[in-house]
Formats: sequence, C-alpha cells, structure tokens
Amino acid sequence: MGSYVTISVKVRRELREEAERLGIKISEVLRRALEEEVKRRKLEELKKRLEKVSEALDKIDVERFVRHIREDREGR
Repeated sequence: MGSYVTISVKVRRELREEAERLGIKISEVLRRALEEEVKRRKLEELKKRLEKVSEALDKIDVERFVRHIREDREGR
C-alpha cells in the first residue's frame, strides 16, 4: 500500500455529534467521497481530451489516406 497523509476538516460540532450518534464512521465517509470525486474529475478530464482528439480526427481526410496507401501498394 502507498503512504498516507492526514487531512483535517472543520465541521459544525453538532454535525460531528450527530454523525457519531448515528454510528457514522466519518473518516470512511470522507475517504470514499474524496475517492469518488477524484474519479469523477478524472473521467471529466478524459472526456475533454477525447473531445479534442475527436475534433482532430474529424479533420482528417480518410479518402486521401486510402488513396496514398493504394498508390504505395501499387508502386511496390
């Protein structure tokens, strides 16, 4: 496993007391929420990259490439 760091968060005292009363393990909830948010942001980032790549691919003239490949093969 990787190394760990401690992150502290300020919440209203009443919220912490209510969470403890309900048996909520605050550290687990925060860890899971942070992991989900990181995953969501990574997916957003990938989506943006894919959109850029898609735009670039749309500009490629496929017929031109096919023509060049055929010409190259015929020239052999």
